[in-house]
Amino acid sequence: MNAGSLKFLVIRRDNIGDLVCTTPLIRALRQHFPDSKICALVNSYNVGVLENNPDIDEIYTYTKAKHRPADQSLARIFWERMKTFAYLRRERFDYVILAGTPYLPRALKLARLIKPRHIVGFTEPGKSGIQYIDMPVSYGEPPSLHEVEDIFRLLTPLGIRGSPGALVLVPDEKRIEAAKMVLQKNGIHLDQSPLIGIHISARKPSQRWPVKNFVELIRHLHEQHQAAFLLLWSPGGSHNPLHPGDDNKAQDILHTLEDMPLTAYPTHALADLIGALSLCSAVVCSDGGAMHLAAGLGKPILCFFGKSDRIRWHPWGVPHVLLQPESLEASDISVAEALDGFAQVMPAQSGPFPG
Repeated sequence: MNAGSLKFLVIRRDNIGDLVCTTPLIRALRQHFPDSKICALVNSYNVGVLENNPDIDEIYTYTKAKHRPADQSLARIFWERMKTFAYLRRERFDYVILAGTPYLPRALKLARLIKPRHIVGFTEPGKSGIQYIDMPVSYGEPPSLHEVEDIFRLLTPLGIRGSPGALVLVPDEKRIEAAKMVLQKNGIHLDQSPLIGIHISARKPSQRWPVKNFVELIRHLHEQHQAAFLLLWSPGGSHNPLHPGDDNKAQDILHTLEDMPLTAYPTHALADLIGALSLCSAVVCSDGGAMHLAAGLGKPILCFFGKSDRIRWHPWGVPHVLLQPESLEASDISVAEALDGFAQVMPAQSGPFPG
C-alpha cells in the first residue's frame, strides 16, 4: 500500500497537558507521511488543544461520563459514542496509535472497536490483552524522560526515530481578538506595556499558590516591569470535585489590586484560554494544563510545582524556571523565590515584551 493512502488515528483520551505533549508525535507523523490521512480521537474536555492544528485532517470526539453536560443523559452520551465508533470502524484505519503511558487497556478496547489493520501501543509483561497490540513498544520501569519524549517512542515501529520537536498549538483568531477587546476596554494596549499572564487555578491542592502571594508578586512585577496583567482562572465554585473553580480566589485578588492594571479573564472555554495566553509576554502558573498550553504557544514560564514529577512534566521547549519546594507543596514557595525566578525567565527591560 502506498504511503499516500494510509490512514492513521491517534487516540489520546486524558487531560489537556497530556494532549499538548502529544502534538510533536502528530507533527512527526505528518512529516514522515505527508500525503496520508491523519486523524485524532480525543474527548470533549481536551479537544480544544487540536483545533486549528495543521497536521490533522479530522478530529473525532466523544464525551466521558464525568464530563457530560447537565442537559444530557448518560444514555445519550453512550449512544453518541457508539455512533462515533461505528463511523470510525467504517473508515478502515491502517494504524491506531494508543498515545499514552504505560499500557492502556481502556484505550485498547476503543481501538479494537474501530478494527484497524494495526495497533501501535505500549505493552507491559504479563498484562492481559497485550496480544492485540501487533506493533508493540515495551514499557518497563518508567523511564526518566519527559512525557513528550516517552510518547514519541511509539513512532519507532513506524520507522520514525530521533528527537521530538516543539509543541504545536494554534490559537483561534476570533478568541485572540475577543481577549484584545477586553484588554482595550481596560485601557491596556499591547504595544505600550508588557502583558504578564497570571493563571491562578490548579486542580491538585499541592499545586495551589496562596492569594496573598499572587497579590504581592503582581505588585512587585508591576514596579519592576511597568507591566499590565491578565488574570486567568477556571470559573466556578471551589466545591466542584472534578473541576474546582476559582471565582472567589480571583475576586479576592481583583479587590485587593484595584489600583493595578489587572484585567479579569475567566476562561469558560479552552479556546478562550489559548487565545488569551497567546497575547502574553510571559506566564506565571502552576503545573497543569495551562502551563503546557503556554509552552505550546512558546511563552516564557515561571511555574510552581507541588507533588509533580518535574522531569516528566516541566514546560517543553521554552525558557522556564520551575520552583518546587522540598515539602512538595507549592504554597511553601516564597514570593522572593518567585521574583528571583521570574527575573531569570524575563529580565527587566525598558520597552514592552514581545507578545
